[in-house]
Amino acid sequence: MAEIGRWRACGAALLLAAALSGPLAMAQSEPAVRDVVVWDVPALDQLPDDDFGRLARYGRSVVEATYAHIGPAVTDEAARFAGNNLACASCHLEAGLKKFGLPLVAASADYPAYSTRSGEVASLFDRVNQCMRRSLNGRPMPEDFRPMRAILAYLEVLSTNVPHDAAIAGAAAGRMPELDRAADRARGAQVYARECADCHRRDGLGVRRNETLPQMGYAVPPLWGDDSFNDGAGLARLITLANFVHDNMPNGTSWVAPTLTPPDAWDVAAFVASQPRPRLAGLERDFPDLLLKPVDAPYGPFADGFSQEQHRFGPFAPIRAEIARLKAERGAIDNPNAR
Repeated sequence: MAEIGRWRACGAALLLAAALSGPLAMAQSEPAVRDVVVWDVPALDQLPDDDFGRLARYGRSVVEATYAHIGPAVTDEAARFAGNNLACASCHLEAGLKKFGLPLVAASADYPAYSTRSGEVASLFDRVNQCMRRSLNGRPMPEDFRPMRAILAYLEVLSTNVPHDAAIAGAAAGRMPELDRAADRARGAQVYARECADCHRRDGLGVRRNETLPQMGYAVPPLWGDDSFNDGAGLARLITLANFVHDNMPNGTSWVAPTLTPPDAWDVAAFVASQPRPRLAGLERDFPDLLLKPVDAPYGPFADGFSQEQHRFGPFAPIRAEIARLKAERGAIDNPNAR
């Protein structure tokens, strides 16, 4: 494992040097086509019973039951870094081991990397803390805090056999055909009542394991409300949420045999995305180059002239076309709030 760590460090240093030599060029060019590798994930329970093995296994526990380790109701007040009682595995299904369930298998291999959201080169530590601030609606953890070190160790193990220049099969949440219309929230409410409410409840607030002990987390996570992810999270974006729903929901669904049609998934995702949730201050400073902002970012400012409503619910093809035109004409457009 020490050799793996040295190899990772060497690869990370080379990537960081490349990123620092030309981050703007990296940001504005199309992503390079990468070899796709099959999964080859080491068995965590077969790691040696040494400091690293124990730390990585603890990291799996933190990912699976985040609320019990760093949630807002844990006994140690100094450890309350998460602002809700979700788990990392609420979004990264099967502790990051489900294809098209926002897997974590290549996370360690993907960083450091240029972040269009921050305009800087981000480490994996930085990326985990972005999840802390957004999906877990909390605050950043220090790098030497044991749960943070444990998460990083777990992610390192998952990426052991993923080269830095490769992608994994089953990455992210998949990609289904987009609609040529705006996603329909009213129709989505009907899909939600039919397909989702039995598990997530009609009010979308999920099912706690114990109503009097929030540190025990959720048997079924909330989709909106005060204890859900905030409006800066990845799942607050329609494209990510709709694909995630299509490939994974209702619970037990696989991308191999989706339950929902693509229009149903788009519409129910729009309904969920339109519901109230915590707000993250400072979102207007995201994406220093506004032409690198995702077309479905649900908050401004925007450089393309389209409304916030269309950025939230589509259709997205006209936005992409205008952004392509602006890139060709101007290259970049500075976000006035970024500094």
